[in-house]
Amino acid sequence: MKIVERGILAQGVPGTDRAVMTFPSLVALSSGELLGTCRAGSSKDADDECPELYRSDDGGRSWSTRTRPWTAPEIEGMKGTLKICYLTETSPGNLLAASMWIDRQTYPGQGLFNLKTEGCLPMAILLAESDDEGNTWSSWRVVPMPEEVGPPSLTSPVFQLGDGSLGLSIESNKTYRDASKWYQKVVFFRSLDGGLSWGDPIVVGEDLSGRIFNWDQRVGVAADGRIVTFLWTYDNETRQYLNVHRRLSSDRGETWSAAQDLGFPDQPAHPAMLPDGRVVLAWVDRYQTHSIRARLSADIDAPFDPASEVVLYTHQEPSSQDFPQDDTGELLGEMSLWIFGLPFAEVLPDGDVIIVYYAGSNHSMSCYWVRLNPNA
Repeated sequence: MKIVERGILAQGVPGTDRAVMTFPSLVALSSGELLGTCRAGSSKDADDECPELYRSDDGGRSWSTRTRPWTAPEIEGMKGTLKICYLTETSPGNLLAASMWIDRQTYPGQGLFNLKTEGCLPMAILLAESDDEGNTWSSWRVVPMPEEVGPPSLTSPVFQLGDGSLGLSIESNKTYRDASKWYQKVVFFRSLDGGLSWGDPIVVGEDLSGRIFNWDQRVGVAADGRIVTFLWTYDNETRQYLNVHRRLSSDRGETWSAAQDLGFPDQPAHPAMLPDGRVVLAWVDRYQTHSIRARLSADIDAPFDPASEVVLYTHQEPSSQDFPQDDTGELLGEMSLWIFGLPFAEVLPDGDVIIVYYAGSNHSMSCYWVRLNPNA
């Protein structure tokens, strides 16, 4: 692979409600237009956060003036914010937006994670539709979640399977004041009616001992219908991040393979699924090389070729993220200080791959794009 171009999706503006731009994502529409979203806020975890929408008609080389088409609704009388917004084109021109809503009223002024209990603020998953390529949107509706999931984290866009059904990847959490042992898991929901209703959760990643956590599950669907997931894994006993792990499903998510260690650390991106079956996967290595890198595999179950590796970003300045914290609660708190990461990849109509990520300082972060030629 070869990097062919670079640019900026969203520029952070210090001292404003757009100082910290994070959670970038992309979707290439059947019309050829490229849509991008990212989260704006005065800090990494702020009461003024809001997702923004961008458009490009030249493959991401230039972007339109931002818009803010979504506002956070009140849920059960509580005010909140929208942390993430992912877009999926379910049919030409028809989009499904999935967002993670954070309750900012039950525990006013508190951060997303409780450092003492490892719990998090109340959250909800919201969906909205557009039938005009994202120019107008329906009202948000809440996706009901079983109590066993706890506050739900949204880890990938809604994805479409070969039979037309939809999939939703959700990560479990503890409630804010729950000081009991955390048995974390990531689950998969399936909808047969376009997202109006969802089936029972299917466990994709779980350690019944509570030692290994499966975070940030990123999902890709191959042309033959197989599903691949990439997971950020963490050892809760040794307080260490492990390598990226991969799981596969050949039956629309009903069953999953055992986790496979891919041999590189630590936080995976949403993958780019090329039409010929190849996969481009970016990942964040915070504790060794302090960089964002990407590799290419020949198929969803094939090794990622080290010879194909490219470096997308290298962080030059030392920071508090260079070393893991003493306990998981402190580590979760440190997430608000991390100043580069969350890559997201998408295939472009011309066969190139574009990857977005955020980087900057504690005072200001921006979202950047890198264009790759996977054939070079």
